[in-house]
Amino acid sequence: MTDLARSPAAFATTDLSDAYPEAQILAPVFSDYGGSPRFSGPAVTLRVLENNPLVRSTLEMPGLGRVLVVDGGGSLNCALLGGMLAQFGVQNGWAGIIIFGCVRDSAELRALPIGIRALAVHPRRSGKAAEGESGGAVTFAGVTIQPGDQIYADQDGILVLPGQ
Repeated sequence: MTDLARSPAAFATTDLSDAYPEAQILAPVFSDYGGSPRFSGPAVTLRVLENNPLVRSTLEMPGLGRVLVVDGGGSLNCALLGGMLAQFGVQNGWAGIIIFGCVRDSAELRALPIGIRALAVHPRRSGKAAEGESGGAVTFAGVTIQPGDQIYADQDGILVLPGQ
């Protein structure tokens, strides 16, 4: 990995894309909802469908500058993340959150110093069943993300490099 990819504060996904033609780039289907438009870190993966207790319990753990990547099945039926859970992410040191699904409390999210990408907003909260999977590969937006893969997100897109 070059210095370009090792310096998270200075990266640009356009430069990384040029330097790493093998990089995976998520399809441009995500909108920016967080207060930090640029974020990066190793991926922590979850797979949930319309229930968010696993999202909450993960964000309550130390983030250590990682990025939570949630495969919500692309559901547009409810939000998997809102202001309270995003605040846990900020308090516990998560760099960012990517949700293949919806968020809510968008004004609160925008005020928080964390990167958040999602498909859309939805006012309905998720279910509270403790269902889902943690730590496996997730595939959405044309990309497969493994736990530990390096995520880079900025105003130009979301790029994934293999973990070390």
